[in-house]
Amino acid sequence: MDDTTRNRGQFRYVTPVPPDAATGRVADVYRQLADDFGMARMAVFLTLSPAPEVLAATWALLRETLLAGDVPRTGKEVVALGVSLANRCPFCVAAHTTLLHATGDHRLAETVAAGGVPDDPAHARLLAWAKDRGPAPFPAEHAPEYVGTALTFHFVNRVASALLTENLLPGNLQRSRLVRSVGGRAMSRTVRRRLPGGAALPLIADLGGRPEPGWARRRPAGVAYAALRTVAGDGGDLLSAEARDAVTGAVAAWDGEHPLMGGARLDGLLAGLPPADRPAARLALLTALAPYRVTDADVAAWRGSGSGGDAALVRIIAYGAILATEWAESVITAGLPPAGYAGGGRRSERGQTYSRSSGSSSPNFGR
Repeated sequence: MDDTTRNRGQFRYVTPVPPDAATGRVADVYRQLADDFGMARMAVFLTLSPAPEVLAATWALLRETLLAGDVPRTGKEVVALGVSLANRCPFCVAAHTTLLHATGDHRLAETVAAGGVPDDPAHARLLAWAKDRGPAPFPAEHAPEYVGTALTFHFVNRVASALLTENLLPGNLQRSRLVRSVGGRAMSRTVRRRLPGGAALPLIADLGGRPEPGWARRRPAGVAYAALRTVAGDGGDLLSAEARDAVTGAVAAWDGEHPLMGGARLDGLLAGLPPADRPAARLALLTALAPYRVTDADVAAWRGSGSGGDAALVRIIAYGAILATEWAESVITAGLPPAGYAGGGRRSERGQTYSRSSGSSSPNFGR
């Protein structure tokens, strides 16, 4: 494999900023990540490090939804694992199976990872909601954490699938139930801590942000989500206006299923674009709809067009990921009590309307 599409362990295409060489915003995120998550090196954040603003906003959203707050961590890990299963992200499935072990519920972790139904009815309802959507099985005051966690992993799954290998651990050791259980036990003290909300917000204070969503109920999760929508959405500036229109139109028309994204189908969606615009548009669209189908050839074609280095690649992937996450948000909020959304759909600040029904009676984000 050449240097254009390099595979270095877990990292398919990006050379991360090493923690011992990090400065500024990247160093600050790494430091808080080690303190609050208990891991100094997390692949999904390392792979975002060439784009510091995207890195900081992604970390802030994860911290302020999954890690902080009053909702039990076990329930939020069930949601994270359910979303990751629906999105076919083996890296994230392995990670959150291990983190469920860390909460102390080992049977639950392996049951969900194997595609089973939890014994606890509350966990079963959360899992079904995370995978298939429908009415929220929690009160409105828990939406900042449950909805925020779901949206976090609609974004993170796509980044991980596009930019990382499936190897959470060397030699795919995460496939071993014993290894997952032992790994969870090693992280149990950190996972079971209750963290105060808001500590990640100073990392993104200068990034601005689109209006905070109603589901966040003025909680830190809303500030973090607004910042991520801003910085990830700005990655669309790396596409031509015509390419952005093609990609956003395809995402808006998506029914939530895993598409049959053969070459002819995808080429048809982008056929009207000038040839020079297609590599970036293809990467963004694949990331939104089927990120696990991003190939070496796709990245090589984009790099060969002279479009930029690792930072630009991360920003294009983040752009595709946030388009799909906003689509997911429109479906998720349809099952919530009114909280700042007008009926009949939501218009994003980039002008794209996402239908609440999204043309599917039971959107499942793919199975």
